[in-house]
Amino acid sequence: MVKTEKFIPKAIEKIKAKAQGKTIIALSGGVDSSVCAVLAHRAIGDNLIPIYIDTGLMRKGETERIKEIFGDMNLQIIDAKDRFLDNLVGIKDPEEKRKAVGETFIRVFEEEAIYVEAECLIQGTIYPDKIESDGGIKSHHNVGGLPEHIKFKHIIEPIDDLYKDEVREVAHALDLPEEICERMPFPGPGLSVRIIGEVTREKVDVVREANAIVEEELLEQFCPWQTFAAVLGKGTGVKGDLRVHGWIVAVRAVGSRDGMTAEAMELPWDTLRKISSRITGEIPTAARVVYDITPKPPATIEFE
Repeated sequence: MVKTEKFIPKAIEKIKAKAQGKTIIALSGGVDSSVCAVLAHRAIGDNLIPIYIDTGLMRKGETERIKEIFGDMNLQIIDAKDRFLDNLVGIKDPEEKRKAVGETFIRVFEEEAIYVEAECLIQGTIYPDKIESDGGIKSHHNVGGLPEHIKFKHIIEPIDDLYKDEVREVAHALDLPEEICERMPFPGPGLSVRIIGEVTREKVDVVREANAIVEEELLEQFCPWQTFAAVLGKGTGVKGDLRVHGWIVAVRAVGSRDGMTAEAMELPWDTLRKISSRITGEIPTAARVVYDITPKPPATIEFE
């Protein structure tokens, strides 16, 4: 476990040594980027410019909640929904999707850096991101998904030697709100990796609504390490007296300590039935719901 009283001053010094002038931080509202934001603010003060990019691949209500939590930090919100979704058209391979998202992120940040005259970028990469990217398991948008040529003078990663549970320890030590300290992980490429195959606006809408239902039903009562919905493809179903060819939605709920391994949660049958009923009832184009019981390994937590 990390010794926060030693780690925090070292991380602040690391940022001070590399950050030159105005510096952008990629702020998503998750615990990783939030910890980096607090550390960076202590290191360079008003030279820090937090930027949240609305990719169109965020969870339901995400952007509005980010405004509420971080609105007093000179937060810049960039609406890039169309740009991200357009750059994903026709891409089915998971690695290519991650790279498309990673490159779009960097290009948007580069454009904003020119506008605010910043040369450095801070991001919340953590140790498992590097392990999975370097080991060929999957590229993370902020590691293996980055393009080869980047215009930033430095990319600063203050917590890249920490596991998720250690990041939470640092968050508590920094007195971040409990909502942030214990926030459930959300992938950098967003809902794009919760859609098998090509990302379309219709699929994004379906998975966003299904994800919100799953979180509503499971977060408070069962406290999973991570839970979400994913769109797998289409299957035959019946609604009313009509045959439908609708979306198959998978539900995932796991327990874990650091994200390197995970076990599927044994949820009550009534709970699963309720989730299935809500998803197929509230989303007109959803036809089936399945529950993923595969541990990590052999599966990863996310579907892509």
